[in-house]
Amino acid sequence: MDRTDNRPSRRPRVLAGAVVLALVAGLVVVVVARSQHWGPFALDPQRDNPFLARAQFVEPGSTADQAAQQAAAEGDTASAEIFERLAEIPQGIWLTPEEFPAGQVGAHVSELVAAADEADEVPVLVVYGVPDRDCTGGFSAGGLSAEEYGPWVDEIADAAGAGDSAVVILEPDALASAIDCDSRSERVELLAAAVDSLREAGVTTYVDGGHSDWIRPEDLAPLLKDVGVASVRGFATNVSNFQPDEDEVAYAERLVELIGGDVHYVIDRGRNGNGASEEWCNPSGRAFGEKPGYVDDGTRLDAYLWVKPPGESDGECNGGPAAGDFWADRVTEIARTSGW
Repeated sequence: MDRTDNRPSRRPRVLAGAVVLALVAGLVVVVVARSQHWGPFALDPQRDNPFLARAQFVEPGSTADQAAQQAAAEGDTASAEIFERLAEIPQGIWLTPEEFPAGQVGAHVSELVAAADEADEVPVLVVYGVPDRDCTGGFSAGGLSAEEYGPWVDEIADAAGAGDSAVVILEPDALASAIDCDSRSERVELLAAAVDSLREAGVTTYVDGGHSDWIRPEDLAPLLKDVGVASVRGFATNVSNFQPDEDEVAYAERLVELIGGDVHYVIDRGRNGNGASEEWCNPSGRAFGEKPGYVDDGTRLDAYLWVKPPGESDGECNGGPAAGDFWADRVTEIARTSGW
């Protein structure tokens, strides 16, 4: 005799369970993708604040790090502690053609970017090789020829753009000094091409915009517009200078008004703890600024940075060594002034 099995089938329950698991798995994938900025959640290198998603990369083997190791080896414990503390604070990583020429700079940038990617951090690279560099001060004079400059920047852009996230501060003082040195046309042409190269490589870019005690915003804004600052993230101010944060914010906000569009900015505060004096080159009595960090307050300010490593000299002025060299005595002086 045939019997009919009236027990409920387990198949709908199995199917429902599979659907739930699939939904949970999908949700997990979305959450992970969002947190890691994969696929459709990838950061736009020019439209998003790069410092919100990742901490800034600390360069291993920086000049401060090397000085700390040397002081420790010499038994100077007090100096070693100061230099080590300084080395732990994220700072700009400067690229010059004298130290990293064409054919070598790309490999160097690739190493930095790979290390930063592994740490899930953002390297801040400072490109500093424009022709007739430092034409107003002269202590960092040099740079490349106009013919050499483009390929050098392209090499940096390709290497930096291959990483997950990299920031470039483009040519400190170049546009502001172009006004004083009457080299506007060449500077604008070269920097416009550099901006294009970095943007096309997907590198978040801030073009240097001078500082509040140098060039009027009304004079500098047209040059920033001409180099295409509105096509990248924005501009940087106070690089290697000492102006107070509040003065720089007011200056930068005025530039934003004059440029128009969705431009943002960063401010260098590495040595502005005591503000500025009349001297710009290795002035005494200065102090470290507040530590760098991102800003998320609804304004166009992305971050306060230490673009210029505070331990490095401005040049052979006021007793300093060559520009870019670590100046141990001045660092300990600044540390004392800063209450370290």
